[in-house]
Amino acid sequence: MIKILPSLLSADFTRLAFEVESVERGGADMLHLDVMDGHFVPNLTFGPPLVASVNKCTNMALDCHLMISHPLRYVDAFAKAGADWISFHIEAQDEPGKVLDALERLGVKAGIAINPDTTLYRLRPLLPRLQMVLVMSVFPGFGGQKFIPEVVPRIKELREMGFTGEIEVDGGIDVTTAPIVAAAGATMLVAGSAVFKPQDRAAAITAIRAAACGAQV
Repeated sequence: MIKILPSLLSADFTRLAFEVESVERGGADMLHLDVMDGHFVPNLTFGPPLVASVNKCTNMALDCHLMISHPLRYVDAFAKAGADWISFHIEAQDEPGKVLDALERLGVKAGIAINPDTTLYRLRPLLPRLQMVLVMSVFPGFGGQKFIPEVVPRIKELREMGFTGEIEVDGGIDVTTAPIVAAAGATMLVAGSAVFKPQDRAAAITAIRAAACGAQV
């Protein structure tokens, strides 16, 4: 089943509650929150206090993507703030097994994100512990980037490696790219400007979902 996750990074932060409500009413399945620390990626976004504020104004599950160097230091804070899913990067500095131990203890759903130029085989020993793999279809750090088509075979490869959990794709997802990644086996699609730029968020979400579902095998 395809899930559409609007990325809060593309929202208008001057009216955040309205933006969140608009995509929830528009049929979004979850809300994606990109957390950047200015070290792992050359950009800063937000931390647990904003996640807690968003959690107060929505019933949607919150999917926190930690683009930070030391996720182990912060997973407790994000879980307490209301994150239902937390993904961290395999390229981060902390031992991934220890981060997964913490996520299991906290009772949140665990995912690992992987950059376009990182070999998937780094994930192989960890796959049985994951509820989700986040395949980056851009290099992390900024919204609005162009989709990298070369990542599509990586989605198929994950399935061939035996991974049966959710495969999330983040970066350049719209009505054109959604069917491509869905046909390869992706189930969670993060869309930023493709959802928040149009005034009619429901129409945007419906269009992306229809394009993806039409391509799913």
